Amino acid sequence: MRKPPLPTAANPTTEEELAKATVGAPPTRLSGPIAIHDYDLSWPAMYAREEARIRGALGPRALAVAHVGSTSVPGLAAKSIIDVDLIVADSADEQAYVPALEAVGYVLRVREPDWYEHRCLDREYPGVNLHVFGPDCDEHLRHLIFRDWLREHPEDRDRYAAEKRRIVQQNLTFMAEYTDQKTAVIVDILRRAGLG
Repeated sequence: MRKPPLPTAANPTTEEELAKATVGAPPTRLSGPIAIHDYDLSWPAMYAREEARIRGALGPRALAVAHVGSTSVPGLAAKSIIDVDLIVADSADEQAYVPALEAVGYVLRVREPDWYEHRCLDREYPGVNLHVFGPDCDEHLRHLIFRDWLREHPEDRDRYAAEKRRIVQQNLTFMAEYTDQKTAVIVDILRRAGLG
């Protein structure tokens, strides 16, 4: 696998940026603290069911499907939401995949044409965030490298978990604030994993 560059530093996401990227209703405000759970042995099975659902809906249009994010790392505390990366031929071509995913319960929530043509769909139960990218996308490669590094380096896995638990103690308004505040530790761990 090729090594992508480190992610570029970005300013915290503003409410206006969230509104621009959100499809449908306005960005959802958090109604309370974000819950971080100890690792749950059921998460891999939940992912496997979603992978089957996605592949069943898309067939060969699903070029790759991968379990990413914290629920993909044994022993890592996480939000109880399964993060999945889906690679399609062209993530900007929503008609090629969104209707088929909507037919199996997914809803398009985020459209970010300026960031790798990223799209995000979700399912409420089980909680799934489905991130859609095109082939050879730097962000998808970073997800895989980060996941694999944490699986093999428990000291960084535990450091990441501690940082997440620290962040959720703050008074956050949007989930994007939680994501933004994890960036520094993620970049540092990716650097340790060989990105530069």
